[in-house]
Amino acid sequence: MSKPVVAIVGRPNVGKSTLFNRLVGSRKAIVEDIPGVTRDRLYDNSDWEGREFIIIDTGGIRFDEGDVFTREVKLQAELAVEEADVIIFVVDAQDGVSSEDEQVGNLLRKSKKPVILAANKVENFDRQLDYYEFYKLGLGDPIPVSAMHGRNINDLLDAVVARFAPASEYAEDTDAIKIAIVGRPNVGKSSLVNALLGEERVIVSNVPGTTRDAIDTPFEYQGNKYILIDTAGIRKKSRIKEATERYSVIRALKSVERADVVVTMLDATEGVIEQDQRIAGYVHEQGKASIIVMNKWDLIEKDGQTMNRFDEKIREELKFLAYCPILYVSALTRQRIFKILELVDFVSGQHNRRIKTGELNQVINEAMLLNPLPGGGGKKIKIYYATQVQTAPPQFVFFANYPEKVHFSYLRYLDNVLRKNFGFEGTPIRLMVRKRDSKE
Repeated sequence: MSKPVVAIVGRPNVGKSTLFNRLVGSRKAIVEDIPGVTRDRLYDNSDWEGREFIIIDTGGIRFDEGDVFTREVKLQAELAVEEADVIIFVVDAQDGVSSEDEQVGNLLRKSKKPVILAANKVENFDRQLDYYEFYKLGLGDPIPVSAMHGRNINDLLDAVVARFAPASEYAEDTDAIKIAIVGRPNVGKSSLVNALLGEERVIVSNVPGTTRDAIDTPFEYQGNKYILIDTAGIRKKSRIKEATERYSVIRALKSVERADVVVTMLDATEGVIEQDQRIAGYVHEQGKASIIVMNKWDLIEKDGQTMNRFDEKIREELKFLAYCPILYVSALTRQRIFKILELVDFVSGQHNRRIKTGELNQVINEAMLLNPLPGGGGKKIKIYYATQVQTAPPQFVFFANYPEKVHFSYLRYLDNVLRKNFGFEGTPIRLMVRKRDSKE
């Protein structure tokens, strides 16, 4: 990994997510006065005194048997500790040392990782007695902080950065492709993440909405670098009742904005439904390279035409994603899952493709000879030339004498011409017409 990793751990409701938000400078983690609201690990970038690092928020560690989520949240926190270079152990200065704090402290000592003890919710920083008892945890000097009010955070960050290895030991990862996996709840996004990574990186459950936070995970496959974003399932607004799930939807949509390539997951047992169309439409509007992945393919009874029938149905329901490749996989059996990464590489290349102006205009001129521009109100409409002005997504500008009279149907024709000649599979194309007279 290119940056040091800092994990924030502790028992439930001590202010870990509030501290996380303070350190990353945004309201990224779910914060509510309900113990156990942060379930999976949540990653983000931060920096201090010129040192960049990745910070992980974790669910509260509990040591009772509890329900399945309690056990798995504890596992997620333990995995975060394994990944971390430095650990911030958050305790509640108002509650004092609890038996759970002592159990977490024992767990952290076994990790052999540098641990910074943060006594949160301190109100009077002149009263050392308010946090003195945390010395008994045997983890060094507790640093008093107030994550809510941002007090003494500088001292905490100084202590964290002081325990990093030299910057020269961290190689930069600037060429990783960021992949967002989006879809309705319970279509198998977390199962796909776990299958690709080969470990239980996110909680997998058949309870819709288990993944509440977007999780960024760097990894490599066949020498290529990726950052995988597993996002909370996106529901209709009318079905979002918990406030925490509302935050998750917003974050999932923001994950699309951050991504280079978006994998839109569908459930083969349910087909394309209205909410799938909304999600896919948002991906298209954001101009992202995109792949359609139909999961749970192992559950479908098949004959020689099954895949063709599914293709036709998907193309009919998601007409605006006609440029996207479709892949049929099973996250459970791992069928074709690594084909996803091959397609990610391919559509990323198409998304960033640039066409030379001379080659572009030769193709456009031939297209206009085969299918001339129709007249507009007795005026002869001309497109003089075209140029590509950006990539990701590819965007082209056509200069015409009467741009307002170039009909959208003709632009759709030019879109098809560009795709026929240059590919652009897996990426939307943006076409604009601007004013330019013959003298110019």
